[in-house]
Amino acid sequence: MTSTATPVTLQFAAPRRPKPPRHLADLTAAERRAAVVELGGPAFRADQLSRHYFARLTDPADVDAMTDLPAGSRAALVADLLPTLLTEVSARTCDAGLTRKSLWRTFDGARLESVLMRYPDRATVCVSSQAGCGMGCPFCATGQAGLTRNLSTAEIVEQVVTAARTVRNGLLGGGADGGPGEPDDHGRLSNVVFMGMGEPLANYRAVTGALRRLTDPSPAGLGLSARSVTVSTVGLVPAIRRLATEGLPVTLAVSLHAPDDELRDRLVPVNTRWPVAEVLEAAWDYADVTGRRVSIEYAMIAGVNDRPDQAEQLGRRLAGQLAHVNLIPLNPTPGSEWTASTPADEREFVRRLRAHGVTTTVRDTRGREIAGACGQLAADPDAARPAVPGPGGPGPIVVPGPVAARRDGTAERAGD
Repeated sequence: MTSTATPVTLQFAAPRRPKPPRHLADLTAAERRAAVVELGGPAFRADQLSRHYFARLTDPADVDAMTDLPAGSRAALVADLLPTLLTEVSARTCDAGLTRKSLWRTFDGARLESVLMRYPDRATVCVSSQAGCGMGCPFCATGQAGLTRNLSTAEIVEQVVTAARTVRNGLLGGGADGGPGEPDDHGRLSNVVFMGMGEPLANYRAVTGALRRLTDPSPAGLGLSARSVTVSTVGLVPAIRRLATEGLPVTLAVSLHAPDDELRDRLVPVNTRWPVAEVLEAAWDYADVTGRRVSIEYAMIAGVNDRPDQAEQLGRRLAGQLAHVNLIPLNPTPGSEWTASTPADEREFVRRLRAHGVTTTVRDTRGREIAGACGQLAADPDAARPAVPGPGGPGPIVVPGPVAARRDGTAERAGD
């Protein structure tokens, strides 16, 4: 590791930007009814509009399809409560059409990406919670770009509803074609992972609002099972503990990437606030409260975090806990000199973790050819697969003193 170190500044507070327009998905069921009454309609119209959005997946641009709403007022209702929040700038596919990456532009010009993937048993969308990210992880394209702003609850939900509509409409590969006289079966969106751009727990209110809209039954929400929703975090301990009290038993995924503080301080700079032991203690408490197994995310970086002794150290930390390790072959990003571990080193890492009784799998990497895989999202309209970097790796990542010195959890509002 000989490259020049780069200072990292953690960015918990998002820059102030104009707020997006009010949207039905920002509101609770009671707030929607009140909004409709303010517009001069009966309260039950809110439930009808919600059913179109969440259950029927009606495109708001197709106002005439909402025939249960009065013709004279439906356009006004839609304009006020279903405004356009995201405009698709581009869509790219790979993996024989089974992976689709969308680049979105918000009302104020911010850009973000989401990735929709079809697997044999499910369809999953990976959504962004922020435009950019303020956590500064050196192997992640999003983290290197910095934080533009938080997304609203509705901007997050809209990524999911649009993905569900895309699957329903047969625009994602892998759907079953019906026989003569039989309808095509394109399936339905089944899983949501908050693993796109941004640190979800740094945008706590909007993310938990989105979680409620996704899991509330129709017409209040999309009706997904909380078990099919995963929230990833680099380890904002106060927010993890707060999430455990929300009554939302979603799966927690901790982006660990290193078994010790010395290395994790460099790979995941927020570790200088909340070290490995504190993060894992909060994760185990989350598992105790929710009954949900914690996913430990671990990017495999050649010569950096993939040694046998590191596997042993990680195995000892996780043994006996309600946890599952998800190893992620490092995906190439522009400017990075790091490479993915070799298959042999990967297999040995898996073997050693399993020897400690730790359930371990290797992630099926999707979207690499369109810069849509883990760590590659950068909201770049011209992004394609980055060149695979050569051997070697960057030097230590230096975290400025004011951040590095604070391991006492003083940033209690990091998850607000």
